[in-house]
Amino acid sequence: MKALFVSCTLKRSPERSNTELLAQVVAEALETLGVTVGHVRLADHDVPPGVVTDLGDGDEWPPIHARLLDAEILVVVTPTWLGRPSSFAQRMLERMDAMLSETTPEGTPVAYNRVAGVVVTGNEDGAHHVISEVSGALADLGYTIPGQAWTYWNQGPGPGDEYPDTEHGHEWSHRTGRLMAHNLYAVASALAARPVPPPPGG
Repeated sequence: MKALFVSCTLKRSPERSNTELLAQVVAEALETLGVTVGHVRLADHDVPPGVVTDLGDGDEWPPIHARLLDAEILVVVTPTWLGRPSSFAQRMLERMDAMLSETTPEGTPVAYNRVAGVVVTGNEDGAHHVISEVSGALADLGYTIPGQAWTYWNQGPGPGDEYPDTEHGHEWSHRTGRLMAHNLYAVASALAARPVPPPPGG
């Protein structure tokens, strides 16, 4: 089984991403379950706006799209800005819109029989809103969202320390992240054993 973590930080590599640090807890938990984990940071790629899979020359989304289809588990990793997902998270979801019309050879929508979760950080509130926006969009595409398939960290209202600069809240965020990995793996395994069939008449 494979998992793909798509980081929607605004920072280019090698700059440190706070959200990726928390996501690593989830990745390590999945690896202990035997899952092969891959990572991609959208800020490192030229992904223009659009709602199709391939925009032609210079578009670096198609290889990322191929990696999405090669993974049973998707984890969207996004910071919180102004109480909302990052602009890269929105860009990713817009490009994934094309998956609504893409099907397997059997006629099943390509996002079916895949699971997804969300990791969020930010030194302000808004995590539940971000989780709801991203999870709702992924469910629209056909992904299955297991119960409690998310974890987050925030410092609380107003300015404060960033995630790696304090131990505040880490124990809860890490425990929740390990539970997230458990639930993603359990539901992905169930779907692999008994996949959702093609739609009637598909």
